Amino acid sequence: MSRTLGRIAGTITAWFDSRAQAAQGDPRGIDWLRQVPFLAIHAGCLLLPWVGTSAAAVAVSIALYAVRMFAITAFYHRYFSHHAFRAGRVAQFAFALLGASAAQRGPLWWASHHRHHHVHADEHEDSHSALRHGFAWSHLGWFMARGNFRPRLELVKSFAKYPELVFLDRFDALVPLALALGLYLAGGLQMLVWGFCVSTVLLYHATFSINSLAHRVGSRRYATRDASRNNLWLALVTFGEGWHNNHHHYPASARQGFFWWEVDLSWWGLKLLEKAGLVRDLRAVPASVRDASLPKEHP
Repeated sequence: MSRTLGRIAGTITAWFDSRAQAAQGDPRGIDWLRQVPFLAIHAGCLLLPWVGTSAAAVAVSIALYAVRMFAITAFYHRYFSHHAFRAGRVAQFAFALLGASAAQRGPLWWASHHRHHHVHADEHEDSHSALRHGFAWSHLGWFMARGNFRPRLELVKSFAKYPELVFLDRFDALVPLALALGLYLAGGLQMLVWGFCVSTVLLYHATFSINSLAHRVGSRRYATRDASRNNLWLALVTFGEGWHNNHHHYPASARQGFFWWEVDLSWWGLKLLEKAGLVRDLRAVPASVRDASLPKEHP
């Protein structure tokens, strides 16, 4: 039995090693060894029939989706990537920590690659352009590639000076592991599966859809140089990120739903944090920029 298990383990290891070696020197080659945690989180969802369901587990899953989505959209994206508002160092670290718990790597990695995306939006150099590289690559292939694993620190120099943010980036697995362990200790396997695996996988693919779907499906209000689109359904599940054509038209705004009917939960959350004194100087889109390229009458 032990010999059989050893052979199976050896075969699997050899396969992963061959894939890793194949990726050497190829920036688009997938580093499969590094993807084991990502794949394991997805595999954890398959345990749902065995762990069952409880109101507490589902509530924790929904809460963790909401809190971490806000940390990603409001802070990883609008704050770290675009300086759309200001925050003190404590609030900055607290929300970076929450963002890191979403297992989408550290804030410096996330923000630097997003800034690179805006510089080269839908050009060949854009790492996750659905237009140039296809749906699957834009959705999840790009961040698995060896060439995109390191943060582009030269693009986030103002935040790279904070050692606590560098630490989160260097040891990006620690916070998700701590969250997963805490959930398991608090509620066993059911809480781990619902609170961490299910919540994180939903969070993954909602976030990834902005790279893949929001450049292919929806309407265009502004004639940006990229293929960005506005999509109500994506905006609802990503707390406002689906107003992606708006965002590419004016990335500096902390509000991506430019009009009152464009639901932007992250903007409303930031307004509450502003009232509490945790953030300040929220940038909104100037009326002249907002109304550019619009017909004289709009809904």
